[in-house]
Amino acid sequence: MSSPSAAQGFAFSREQFQQILEDTLSQARRLGASDAGAEVSEGVGLSVSVRMGELENVERNRDKSLGVSVYLGQRRGNASTSDFSAAAIARTVQAAYDIARFTAEDPAAGLPDAADLATPDEAARDLDLFHPWAVDAEQAAELARRAEAASFAVDRRITNSEGAAVSAQQSHFWAGNTRGFRGGYAASRHYVSASPIAGKGRDMQRDAWYTSMRDAAELAAPEAVGRYAAERALSRLKSRRVPTAVVPVLFESTVAAGLLGALVQATSGGALYRKASFLVDSLGQPVLPAHVDVHEDPHQPKGKGSAPFDDEGVRTRARTVVEAGVLQGYFLSSYSARKLGMKTTGHAGGSQNLSLTSRLTRPGDDLDAMLRKLGRGLFVTELMGQGVNYVTGDYSRGAAGFWVEGGRIAYPVHEITIAGNMKDMLKGIVAVGADVYVQGNKSVGSILLDRLKLAGA
Repeated sequence: MSSPSAAQGFAFSREQFQQILEDTLSQARRLGASDAGAEVSEGVGLSVSVRMGELENVERNRDKSLGVSVYLGQRRGNASTSDFSAAAIARTVQAAYDIARFTAEDPAAGLPDAADLATPDEAARDLDLFHPWAVDAEQAAELARRAEAASFAVDRRITNSEGAAVSAQQSHFWAGNTRGFRGGYAASRHYVSASPIAGKGRDMQRDAWYTSMRDAAELAAPEAVGRYAAERALSRLKSRRVPTAVVPVLFESTVAAGLLGALVQATSGGALYRKASFLVDSLGQPVLPAHVDVHEDPHQPKGKGSAPFDDEGVRTRARTVVEAGVLQGYFLSSYSARKLGMKTTGHAGGSQNLSLTSRLTRPGDDLDAMLRKLGRGLFVTELMGQGVNYVTGDYSRGAAGFWVEGGRIAYPVHEITIAGNMKDMLKGIVAVGADVYVQGNKSVGSILLDRLKLAGA
């Protein structure tokens, strides 16, 4: 991967960032810091949206930041600035130092142990994350118009639109600390989206679709995005409510990632040491059915959650998070690990490229096969609200989707609530589809749960 440069749209080079970092750490040492860490970053991008064929918004973003943490023993102070001048850097380091002076000691505070930090070779690992997109506002607007026009071309019942959008974003950073770590890289993320509206009056229904990739060459065609978004909106016309019941529920792959996200949240260090998790003390215990595994691969080329090191500079490793339903590891930063009396797992900043799979899944287990496994129940395609209590595991979310009879979609449903407990839901996974969808840094097929309470009419 080439070093970030002005030719790629950046205002600062890696060499400039390296100098800023060294100046920052040197300043912290001169003030008397026992340790210090810093990160300097820059992001640039273009976002364009259209609605009803007309240009609605053009936004260019360019931001930069220097963040520094200063340690005085086990007292820590943080400060940041967007001014990279020598005077501003000195003021920022002084501010972090002054905060540390008046902060209470925290036995868990401190930089990661040197043995946990990524080596220069590990930090320099190229994961193919940077693919700048040389698209201008006019070209982006045309791509968005193509997506929206494709939605309207599907059916005359597509009567309106919330618009279509194109975004091209890229960034780079350099980080280091007084224990020898140095590393940084550039990354990109681009997307095309469309949000058509079907029907009129009280039967109006909206849906959306998007494609997101690090490399714009791998984005789906805007026409494909627009057509699929329209088909989703049309499928929701004449939605109705259903009676309250306890039934099997199939989560579409696009929303099933939320179940994996709940597992991550409940097994993350911050929630665990605060006892704010329904999976406290779950290491080595069954948290999923015996046929389900969860793997993590932070070194997947072009992965949306790929990273050679975490936000603290700790090396990342591929691992099995859940094996045959049994939890093998938490998600810990250096701080949360110390609070728990454990070792960091390299997860300051979150999880990295997770995949949930079932040993029962067969290649032919597409969505139709999963609907047949559901038989009679609810197929969820959209969730609303944030109704998850991570302390108790209680779960209650607004939902929309389809009622299924005899393994086939019968009619669309809306204005319903599904409820249960996350601990039971995770253990109640009956099947996982082969219709794998990547939602951010999580990869999972549709998920069938044995039963949830459905509150309807």
